[in-house]
Amino acid sequence: MPGTVAVVLKGYPRLSETFIAQELLGLERRGHRLHLYSLRHPTDAKTHPVHGEIAAPVTYLPEYLHQEPGRVLRAWWRVRRRAAYRAAWRLWWRDLRRDPTRNRVRRWGQALVLAAEMPEAVGAVYVHFLHTPGSVGRYAARLRGRPLAISAHARDIWTIPDWEKAEKLAETRWTVTCTASGAAHLDSLAPGRVTLLHHGLDLTRFPSPEEPPASDRDGTDPAVPVRLLAVGRAVRKKGLDLLLHALAALPEGVHWRLDHIGGGAESRALKALADELGLSDRVTWHGARDQAEVLAMYRTADLFVLPCRIDTDGDRDGLPNVLMEAQSQRLACLSTRLSGIPELIEDGTTGVLVEPEDVPALTAALAALIGDPARRARLGAAGETRVRALFDARAGLDRLAAMVSDLLA
Repeated sequence: MPGTVAVVLKGYPRLSETFIAQELLGLERRGHRLHLYSLRHPTDAKTHPVHGEIAAPVTYLPEYLHQEPGRVLRAWWRVRRRAAYRAAWRLWWRDLRRDPTRNRVRRWGQALVLAAEMPEAVGAVYVHFLHTPGSVGRYAARLRGRPLAISAHARDIWTIPDWEKAEKLAETRWTVTCTASGAAHLDSLAPGRVTLLHHGLDLTRFPSPEEPPASDRDGTDPAVPVRLLAVGRAVRKKGLDLLLHALAALPEGVHWRLDHIGGGAESRALKALADELGLSDRVTWHGARDQAEVLAMYRTADLFVLPCRIDTDGDRDGLPNVLMEAQSQRLACLSTRLSGIPELIEDGTTGVLVEPEDVPALTAALAALIGDPARRARLGAAGETRVRALFDARAGLDRLAAMVSDLLA
């Protein structure tokens, strides 16, 4: 029986998707052979150490069909006589009629290439993200007669139509997702077909920090400001503009500095907003950084802040890994009651949560936490205990590896 799993990804490697890299390595270490197929080439200048440990080969599908027309044509020629071709083409054509976009055409072309180039040793197709990678994986699995499984996360759950989600879920052998809210939504569309499986954190990469002296910074001394940290792509759903407005509303006598780590489309706009609000000399924009650099920043910060929100198109975070990472380093966290975040952070016990988009509440929470180092220390300690007890990735990886074995059986 073929034993290799074709893993379809939107882009690889990506600094913002350490949870995927962690999973790939975990599956390899549990005996699975993988072949990665990426719809896009990497755009990050750096990678994390985990990417260098993954042995699976990577094949890049045509990012745009006009860039490799010969490859697409050869793929079509090879698969057009397969017994499943007509049924797969009719499936795609039905989707195209409901979604008449270039994107839908591109997914068919990528699926043709994937189906044509997939080795016989591939016994199953496993897709990360329900939206565009899910389409490519679904069409290719149909063309090659292979079982399909999908891991759904955040944007892919909330920004595609219900008909598409329901039909994809109906075709999978199984689907996993990483938050209870996402699982409930998908289960309403395809009852009994979705499994909740938290990613968790590879705690060997985030060892408990050596016992540091408790920070007594409370924002009263301009020479030793409280150090705030935000890690996340500069995109609207992260709420970084809300954070800047909240910081601008703090009383003048509260002294702080903010470090931001992450690239993203809104970086320039956020820097302009910081300048407009008079905060530029108190905010440092570090851009994308690798895991070791981020870990060092966690260990020197006083408070981690990520005021996630729902974007105008419905996009939102699931359970940001950076919150688990920060808590693993005994760092107090301030975030919002959104998606899977309350599954990790118990408000007032292991961190502080406010409502999304509520800038006054965010300002009040910032002021309270900046001025109370003892409370930050208690929240940080409780957060670390909870993460290490309940969000260790190993249990989830053991379960996923067993599901992949069943997929290949």
